[in-house]
Amino acid sequence: MNNVNWGIIGCGNVTEKKSGQAYNKAPNSKLVAVMRRDAAKAADYASRHHVNRWYADANELLNDAEVNAVSIATPPAFHLEYAIAALKKGLNVYVEKPVTRTAQEAQAMADAVKQYNGKLTVAHYRRALPMFLHVKKLLADKIIGEVRTVQIRMWKSIKPDLIADSETNWRVQPELSGGGYFHDLAPHQLDLMLYYFGEPEKYHGYSLNQSGANAADDHVCGEIVFKNKVVVNGSWSFNVAESETVDSCEIIGTNGRISFPFFGNFVSWKNELEESTMNFTHPEHIQQPMIEKIVAYFRGEGPNPCPIEEAVTLMKILDAFTI
Repeated sequence: MNNVNWGIIGCGNVTEKKSGQAYNKAPNSKLVAVMRRDAAKAADYASRHHVNRWYADANELLNDAEVNAVSIATPPAFHLEYAIAALKKGLNVYVEKPVTRTAQEAQAMADAVKQYNGKLTVAHYRRALPMFLHVKKLLADKIIGEVRTVQIRMWKSIKPDLIADSETNWRVQPELSGGGYFHDLAPHQLDLMLYYFGEPEKYHGYSLNQSGANAADDHVCGEIVFKNKVVVNGSWSFNVAESETVDSCEIIGTNGRISFPFFGNFVSWKNELEESTMNFTHPEHIQQPMIEKIVAYFRGEGPNPCPIEEAVTLMKILDAFTI
């Protein structure tokens, strides 16, 4: 494969800044076609971003002779259908998170990757950001000794400021998203736990709908015990006062602590001898570092930065916390 020629299925708000333009900025990569069911919006997106072709039908994009890689950025309810359709045609696939609505759907996607001998990567793009790679290095260097516990808190108001705008607010429609705001935000956080600490041994949790503002549960708690004996506790609430909002991760070890926000730009650490805080400037297009790794993988020049098998594990954890 000389060049990765992308087609986006679902060119909505998430692709406007985070990913869409990055496909043209990554080496050996080009965005050649986009699709959205609303033809006028698809045409507008293509015009604003200088994309050659647009479609209102996903099958037409999948049959575009120039497209050899597909980015699936629809609500999760459609990820499995489009991924299988793309894999059947021999196309490379990049799927937004959460990869599906449930672990069962994620396993069906993994089975399809094997069946069609395809290449598929999941959009847990924080794995490629310098800030979170810095945390990984601090852990590898044992700057805080042996990790004992991790405390995650994500508390937001009933209208979280981290959520991208959408006309229908599909994120709180479980039939489309798999759950609520937890399903939209927690995959970023929990995938990093898998990235940092490896394979989980057991996990459990619970969820409930406290506010009744919509059909989705808005309070989730869960615990993961990893095979290396690291224990992760998480609390997610999307119904607190604006003054009580929190986004924090604290990794506690035998010799100190690492602290950072998942949606912020700094990492702090301290141990018995010293302490430090490092600030980061995220890329203009936050998915670009991940997309560059994916392009290399699709071209046979590097490993898969986030395989579907790891996303299956993540979805099993989400299911255990919420079903």
